[in-house]
Amino acid sequence: MRLFPGSRISMLAMTIVLIVVSGDFASAQNDGSTSVPDSSIEFLQSNCVDCHDGPSGEGGFDVEGVSNDIDSLQNYLTWVRIFDRVEKGEMPPPEDAELERSELQSFLPTTKAALMRAARISRASDGRVQGRRLTNMQLQRTLQDLLMIDVPLARLMPAETRNSGFVHLADTQTMSHFQLESHLNVVDAALDEAFERATLPERPWSIDYEPKRIANKRPGRRNREPELREGLAVTWSAGLVFYGRISSTRVPESGTYRITVTASALKPPAVADNPPTDDNVSLPPGVWCSVRSGECVASSPLMNWIGAFRATESPKTIGYEAWIPEGHMIEIRPADATLARATVQGGQVGYGECEDQDVPGVAMHHLKMERIHPLSDNHGVRKRLFDDMTLRYDKNTKRSVPSIRGMNDAEVFEALAQQINRFSELAFRRPTSEEQIQPYVEFAETQWRESLALGEKPEEAYVAALRSGYRAVLCSPRFLYLCEFADDAGNLDQWSVASRLSYFLCGSMPDEELRSAAANGGLRTPKQLRQQTDRLLTTPRGHRFVEEFSAQWLDLVDIDFTEPDRRLFRDFDVVVQNAMLAETHQFLQHLFDNDLPIRNLIDADYTFLNERLARYYGIEQPDDITGHPLDDRVRMVSLNRDSQRGGLLSHGSILKVTANGNDTSPVLRGIWVCERILGQEISPPPNNVPAVEPDIRGATTIRELLAKHESDASCAACHKNFDPPGFALENFDAGGKWRDHYRQLKGKRYVRGPVVDSSYTMVDGTEFQSFDEFRRLLANNDDALAANLASQLLTYATGAKIQFADRPIVKSIVRQTEESDHRVRSILHAVVSSKTFLNK
Repeated sequence: MRLFPGSRISMLAMTIVLIVVSGDFASAQNDGSTSVPDSSIEFLQSNCVDCHDGPSGEGGFDVEGVSNDIDSLQNYLTWVRIFDRVEKGEMPPPEDAELERSELQSFLPTTKAALMRAARISRASDGRVQGRRLTNMQLQRTLQDLLMIDVPLARLMPAETRNSGFVHLADTQTMSHFQLESHLNVVDAALDEAFERATLPERPWSIDYEPKRIANKRPGRRNREPELREGLAVTWSAGLVFYGRISSTRVPESGTYRITVTASALKPPAVADNPPTDDNVSLPPGVWCSVRSGECVASSPLMNWIGAFRATESPKTIGYEAWIPEGHMIEIRPADATLARATVQGGQVGYGECEDQDVPGVAMHHLKMERIHPLSDNHGVRKRLFDDMTLRYDKNTKRSVPSIRGMNDAEVFEALAQQINRFSELAFRRPTSEEQIQPYVEFAETQWRESLALGEKPEEAYVAALRSGYRAVLCSPRFLYLCEFADDAGNLDQWSVASRLSYFLCGSMPDEELRSAAANGGLRTPKQLRQQTDRLLTTPRGHRFVEEFSAQWLDLVDIDFTEPDRRLFRDFDVVVQNAMLAETHQFLQHLFDNDLPIRNLIDADYTFLNERLARYYGIEQPDDITGHPLDDRVRMVSLNRDSQRGGLLSHGSILKVTANGNDTSPVLRGIWVCERILGQEISPPPNNVPAVEPDIRGATTIRELLAKHESDASCAACHKNFDPPGFALENFDAGGKWRDHYRQLKGKRYVRGPVVDSSYTMVDGTEFQSFDEFRRLLANNDDALAANLASQLLTYATGAKIQFADRPIVKSIVRQTEESDHRVRSILHAVVSSKTFLNK
């Protein structure tokens, strides 16, 4: 039931409009300015018609079907592809035709000039990208920052379409009736929470749980709760789902909670090869444990990850903050897949049943749960909604209500207009005029009259009216879309630059300092943009940049998409997976924070590990860079020169998202490296080419299968680009561990199979014999790495993929950063100062 019911905005189509999305090229009147010269057509007919004649032409390409008119997107993209293949020397194939240098000198510049001219004409009238709406996460972040609430709202929206990994791209965003309804529901949920907190007093909630309250198991009882043992609440290592749930922690309402637990390990396994460090510090034995939340019942099996810790025999205190839905409870249990596990009968655990099997466990000494509001207390929410209006406490409703006694309708409407104007400037991310906000004020005025007619008190009617006005604002395209305004030359105004920069780095609306800079023209020079970029990245909101950018760029959002087969990957567990993500996030954060050369992305003599991930990788008890043994914190670790780890391609997170959970494919991994790391677009295979299915018996290696597949020349033309990186990664299995041999199915069990061969020849003829050699070759290609990072950042920032007309900008960024070895923070600064970023 809604706290402040109001009339549903029936004129939804009026308040949320569909904005036509355009890409690099929009249709234009063909007056010759959007045509390639006849000489380009003649070039195709002279050099390409033998292989590409008619509908059955190779690759489905028919020269006769190519028009020199590039006034449509399809024709334009066809000519871009033709240009690229010829420029790279891929077409015509060198073995089939020898081009005269004069032919290339004529075809390439004239075709390029025509393509650039057509793009300029299109952008002059339509801009590079239009109508980009907030993504689900941007919508959530914006409503949270705007209303100062912490409700997770993205889950209420439909799933988004990803294009090249990104959900930001305008040309793949849609707006259906279902999405409009979902948006309205999100707005209602956000306003309900905000007005609830603004009108109610603070309601502190915290509970201290002693072991007797944590444990719910006594002699003679069987369940899945911890048991009370020598005054401590204990959960043992066992495979039973939901074992370790603490039913007394079931929360009364959805919210953000701070969870603080003090725990120690029971019967921890000894640490192998654990010599003390120079200052006589050694790693104590421990038990890795997970902290999760959920309903913990079979009808609702999904669990939400909160964190992990390594319990030792000495008690330690750990704290977490997490959103927990109403009715969910905490589960704390040993979660290391390498631990011995107890066997239980009947789906429940009896008192002492696990301990008798001599398995490790975790003992909880104390647990505290506290409801918190990370963004603001209730006073801050009240200030955001009502500004300086005086509120009084109503004893009857037990709420704070506006003090509007004695105000006539005109005074009420003036107050509403002032508050809606202030709110709309924040929501629209720019100053608003009286004319622009008048429709929203009228919604509020109508609600005021309707509420009074229904007999509501003036104070209640005012709150309902204000909420109605805010609701209309939040359903406006000016809020839902990133409305960007530019001058005749295409230069974005200061408010648009502020929004683009804020959503790029923080995923949300500009903060007060950025709005002030926009108002004072402080976002014009590279120095000003650099200062704001560096400032934003140091704020709590800016700390999400690396995590959210990499989630899309590197497909880390898919980390849960596959689950490694437990029979094949017995030591993989949820603790390892989350440590893998942390390794990649902290690695990238380190690159940006320290402005390191781009080659470090691929070849680094360090990484970020905790004890569990180091053990999973087979790195024997490494110390962090300060010389202390690793524990449950992910810390920087120096690697030996001959280490198999170091650089993004050796991260377990990357290796997992590029595999299917059971096996690896050089094709999939190779395409991923080409597209995500090198910026090479790989075309999908022709429809008549079957996929290569691995031999699950292991009798035939993937190299042998692909060799047969690539005997077809049309297949080999593409495979020569992505097979080398794909095979270079074959020493890493689907779980991210190093392997020297494939597995082979023998009967019903897997045994050691053929030796992994990761050698290959690059498209330029360079040979490599191992992953390490490939890694060094790739790291030395730092121009390509820099161009790709710049392209990925621009795509993420602007909501449009790099197009033909953007290529000179990318090349200029590569040139700008070349003398500094393409340092990643410098690339980021060059992106923010680029014409592509600052133009519509």
